[in-house]
Amino acid sequence: AKVYGKASVGSPPMSVPHLDSRVVNGKKELLFGPYAGFSTRFLKRGSLLDLFKSIKFNNIRPLLSVGMHELALTKYLISQVLQSPADRLHALQEYYPGVKAEDWTLDTAGQRVQIIKKDKELGGKLEFGTEVVTSADGTISALLGASPGASTSVPIMVTLLERCFKTKVASDAWQAKLKQMIPSYGQSLGKDEALAEATRERTSKALGLN
Repeated sequence: AKVYGKASVGSPPMSVPHLDSRVVNGKKELLFGPYAGFSTRFLKRGSLLDLFKSIKFNNIRPLLSVGMHELALTKYLISQVLQSPADRLHALQEYYPGVKAEDWTLDTAGQRVQIIKKDKELGGKLEFGTEVVTSADGTISALLGASPGASTSVPIMVTLLERCFKTKVASDAWQAKLKQMIPSYGQSLGKDEALAEATRERTSKALGLN
C-alpha cells in the first residue's frame, strides 16, 4: 500500500512525500521518502566521472540554461543534500507524529538521471516522467527519466515492442498474444464505456479490491 501526501510549495513534482508498505526479505517494512540526494554517478554503482564524461560541446548551452532558469529546483536540491538526520525525522513526523528515530534507517532506494532537452526558446529545459528513446532502425532502445512503476511499466514495454518489433507485433500470433495478456490492447478505454467498466472490474478482482 502507498499513501501520498502533497509536495511543499515550490518543490518539484518528484518530491511528493509518501508512506509505502513493503515486504523486504520476508519482513513487513514501512518506507518513507523521497529524500533527494546528489551524485555524479548515472547508476548506483557507476563511475563518479559519469556526469563529467557526459558534458560535450553541443550540450553545454542546455546545461547552463537549465541552471539559470531552474534556480528554485537547484535551491531545493541543495537544501535536501544538506539535511541533517533531525531534518529528515521532522519531515517524517508530519505524516507519522509518533515516530522514533531509532526505529528508522536511511537507505539509498534508487538512482535517477535528470533529462535535459534542447529548447529553441530557453536553450534547455528539464523533462520529467519517463520516455522511451529508440534508434531509427529499432535495434536499440533506452528508457530515460524517473523509475517506472506499475502504472507506467506496461505501456512502456508495449511502446518498446511496437517500435523495435514492428513486423512481429503486426503478425496474427503476436496480436493474439498481446490481446490475451492485455484484453484492451489496441482499443480506447476513453471511448468505450463498456470496455472501461469491464477492465476496471477485471483489475479490481485481480487486486482484491472488490
